[in-house]
Amino acid sequence: MTGRAVRRGRTPLALGLPAALAVVFLLLPLAGILARTPWGTLPARLTSHEVVEALTLSLTVSGWALLLSLALGVPLAWLLARVEFPGKALVRCLVLLPMVLPPTVAGVALLQGYGRRGLLGTYLDRWFGLTLPFSTTGAVLAATFVAMPFLVISLEGSLAALHPRYEETATSLGAGPSRVFRTVTVPMVAPGLLAGAALCWARALGEFGATITFAGNLPGATQTLPLQVYLLLQDDPEGATAVSLLLLVIATAVLLALRGRWLGAGGHDGPRPPAVPAAGPEPLPAPVRDQPETPGPPLTAHPLRTTVSGATRAALDAPPGTTIAVVGPNGAGKTTLLRALLGLTPRATAAPLYLGGTDVSTAPAHRRHIAWVPQDGALFPHLTALANTAYGLRAQGVPRQEADRRARQWLERLGVGHLAGRRPSRLSGGQAQRVALARALAARPRLLLLDEPLAALDQSTRAHVRHALRTHLAGFPGVCLIVTHDPVEAVSLADHVLVLEDGETVQYATPAELARHPRSPWVARMLGRNAWPVKTTARGTLLLDCGTTLTTADRPADDASTGLAVVGPEAVAVHTARPTGSPRNVWEGTVRELAAQGGRVRVLIDGVPDVIAEITPAAAADLGLSEGAPVWVSVKATEVTFVAL
Repeated sequence: MTGRAVRRGRTPLALGLPAALAVVFLLLPLAGILARTPWGTLPARLTSHEVVEALTLSLTVSGWALLLSLALGVPLAWLLARVEFPGKALVRCLVLLPMVLPPTVAGVALLQGYGRRGLLGTYLDRWFGLTLPFSTTGAVLAATFVAMPFLVISLEGSLAALHPRYEETATSLGAGPSRVFRTVTVPMVAPGLLAGAALCWARALGEFGATITFAGNLPGATQTLPLQVYLLLQDDPEGATAVSLLLLVIATAVLLALRGRWLGAGGHDGPRPPAVPAAGPEPLPAPVRDQPETPGPPLTAHPLRTTVSGATRAALDAPPGTTIAVVGPNGAGKTTLLRALLGLTPRATAAPLYLGGTDVSTAPAHRRHIAWVPQDGALFPHLTALANTAYGLRAQGVPRQEADRRARQWLERLGVGHLAGRRPSRLSGGQAQRVALARALAARPRLLLLDEPLAALDQSTRAHVRHALRTHLAGFPGVCLIVTHDPVEAVSLADHVLVLEDGETVQYATPAELARHPRSPWVARMLGRNAWPVKTTARGTLLLDCGTTLTTADRPADDASTGLAVVGPEAVAVHTARPTGSPRNVWEGTVRELAAQGGRVRVLIDGVPDVIAEITPAAAADLGLSEGAPVWVSVKATEVTFVAL
């Protein structure tokens, strides 16, 4: 609202007057063309033999220039947007140069490169008898030289705005590079491609300087409409104005067609976020009774055995049907681990990578049979839910009818079969995640990778999708890796938990073992427990880094020197005065924060050491706790667990 108010306010004279003069400056020449156009003889002039011939040649030259620009410019734009290589800035400067170069200089440059005595033209003439200057082919080259940058720059911007996860997801579903480019990249950057193509064509249609310098002004061969205007100005100014009006109308039509992208009328490069319906909680998905448990041919079991090295280091050996939760702080290397398995990063390598009895570490990403579901699902916005789900099957060569049948069965199994005809923009977050999971499972992967699949969902939807995940992962015959920050997901979905910190494996254990003996402070905090690095003393006590000594009934082994002291928050007692009696570990602190957690109150206390306690709301009220209040905490020796590292 504030922004609108500012725009509707009085325009400062110091800005408004120059702006108005700029509009008049640009509008006056165009108005002059309209005012001086011979309207009475306009049809006859525009249908004369010379004008029709020049118009036909202009359309031919600009059409071929557009095709040549598409053939050369689209790969160049992709290269600039997607690949890092030495000299990239120089190549981009080379692309932009024809846009700022005087057209006649461009023509001279073309003569020196492709003329009969040019760097390449000499050999074209000597070996093939091919002469480019002063020919229609030369006019096409001149138009392409000055027009192609408009296509490249427009498309490069669209490609840069398109997140690579869509193409990477398509690759993980089994689509090769050309299929990914044809079925995902091009449709998703279509607005930028069409805008660039239209501007390229319009620039080629209006090219003058480079054409007359390199190709000459030969009627029927190189005399395009702009050159016809130049010729008419000498003998027939009214005829030149009439032809200029034709070019003006064409240019205006192109700009009006592109107003959504180039004139600030709400163009949109990337896919729009899912529109979440304002409905109540989604129903739990239920399998369809009259369909087979797994659509398609029977699946074979594929155990996982691999060693990942590089920026992330881990070793995995899991039997079929195992679900592994990958947890760790931000920057720990979780996503790098998944990308190494997919073969999509140079930062880490998974070798060997055995899926079943086959080592796929040297196979390209689209032939590894590893499906990936990114955090947001990365559903292709130009495809329906059904087409999204069938994408992997179609990439693997399954006929369309059979692929659609299997895809519909997977959607039904996940409770979203009635949404098969919807685009992703009409799906809620939970519905989109189910479609993304159906798409991954329908591709029949040997290894399934889920990168925080529930992170973007609200609590109610997360519970429903978690239920769907647990139901369908139970029947998955391969291994599934789930990256998560949620301990509930790790415990409820996974058979084992892999903990990464700074790219290293800290712990690989069952959820129960992880809860009993967390091997790092981060793991303990993730599970809601207190954990402090300690050293053992000769008296059997635990010395914290802060200097505090803890007594534990869990006496450390004689050879243990370092480890963690772990205490559950429910085992921490809070007092307003120093306690007396049995507690062996007592220290003073200050309440930093009070937070409700379920039916209990979580109390964060600053002290030596800092500690988290969980007490009942009634106890918090009786103690009169508030932020900043001094308190005493106590922990019984029997509640302190020592975990050797």
